[in-house]
Amino acid sequence: MSRPTIAGVARAAGVSVASVSRVLNGLPATEEMAERVQRAVADLGYVPDSRARSLKVGRTFQLTLAVADVGNPVYVTMMRAVEEVVSAAGYRLVVTTTGPEIVDEVALVRGMARGYADGLLISPIRVDEDLVKSIRECEVPVVVAGNVPAKAGVDTVRANSPKGMLLAVNHLVAKGRRRIAFLNGPADTVPGTARAKGFADALKAHKLQPIAVAEATDFTFTAGRAAAPALLGVKVSAGLPDAVICANDLLAVGLMHELAAAGLEVPADVAVVGMDDSELAEQCFPTLTSVNLGSAERGRRAAELLLARIEDNDRTPRRIVVQPSLSIRRSTP
Repeated sequence: MSRPTIAGVARAAGVSVASVSRVLNGLPATEEMAERVQRAVADLGYVPDSRARSLKVGRTFQLTLAVADVGNPVYVTMMRAVEEVVSAAGYRLVVTTTGPEIVDEVALVRGMARGYADGLLISPIRVDEDLVKSIRECEVPVVVAGNVPAKAGVDTVRANSPKGMLLAVNHLVAKGRRRIAFLNGPADTVPGTARAKGFADALKAHKLQPIAVAEATDFTFTAGRAAAPALLGVKVSAGLPDAVICANDLLAVGLMHELAAAGLEVPADVAVVGMDDSELAEQCFPTLTSVNLGSAERGRRAAELLLARIEDNDRTPRRIVVQPSLSIRRSTP
């Protein structure tokens, strides 16, 4: 049995091939025409030939999302939001991991010249001049979910991490916690830098000094467990922290495991706050108070910017900031 063709759909619908193409590509058409075409498509079981479509319009109808770690729940949330937006516009989403090194981020951006995708949405964990240059010179539209200098001339959507940190500190102080420590990821990363500054500024706003600050080697559960002793070690000299803010939820859960191993209760002995408000915050025990940095909203907004950039590459770049909120759960009193 031969495969249904667009010409066959046109005959069945009683319209021209051009009209069928308009409807299938989401271009303006009368309601009656759209109904006739869609009915014919369903009756015949017609499936568009994506290869022919790509050659004709010069597009692959494929987009790339690049993140540092596809295993991080916050990126999973972002990916789902991006996929929802781009699939509704007729695009397939391909997700790839850059890893933590800038050289790999740069290589991925430059590799877009191979033409396997019509656009790139990247969430870089580290940024330098080479990455900014590669984004500026990229042969396909790029949107950054994160923070890069304005000179990159690229659409960006980022979280307001400093404000999120202030929400966390305000909450802990209101609950009577004053001996507050901070467990960060690598300080030379984009989120590490922003969250460290936000923590310091938030404590200053309350005229407090950090009881301890520790830097994990990565933003992972394992790294959180490994870095925990650096915070618990202040027990002898300065006293145990009565609260710890962690730079993400994975670090927070790693810390809570080590607190339990040390015979300490959360939140009775130590209150714990994470950042990202990922699914993990609801799944751990006790459930984790966490700063919601709007990962789903950032994904949606970034995807919308990328689609708009593909349609009009000369539009003025936009820099969007998504505001945070605090999800209070059982890890704080």
